[in-house]
Amino acid sequence: MKKEVEIKHLPMEEKKELVKQGKMHWFFPDHIVEQAIICIFIVVILLSLATLYPPKLDEMADPLSTPDHIKPEWYFLPAYQELKIAEKLEFIGAWAPKVIGVAMQGVVVGFLFMVPFIDRNPERKYGRRKFALVAGVAFVIGTLLLGIWGHFS
Repeated sequence: MKKEVEIKHLPMEEKKELVKQGKMHWFFPDHIVEQAIICIFIVVILLSLATLYPPKLDEMADPLSTPDHIKPEWYFLPAYQELKIAEKLEFIGAWAPKVIGVAMQGVVVGFLFMVPFIDRNPERKYGRRKFALVAGVAFVIGTLLLGIWGHFS
């Protein structure tokens, strides 16, 4: 029966002796360097294959032009419909639809974030907090309307 040695409890001198005998090796730097070499080798192989055998590509994608047949999932429909509404502002400039559409979404989220700071009403009952109640109901109704409009458009 072979005696098992617990390496972690050995004194440093015994560990150094076992390394010299070749019965063990250090985790750092020996094992780390070995694993780094293996990772680099795999990355070189993958990059070589991707370079030598590139995928067959169709026409280049245009990130500023969404095809008509594509529609997002239901939870993105209100934001998508808002971007489609902003396209009507193209008379301002070619930049306007994208910038204003994205900026308006940021303004809405920023306003909802600021409602607790704007509404300093000390009441705890919902019925007596008119500003927060109107802001929340307006957000929910607006989101639902944009989502339904986006679904049927």
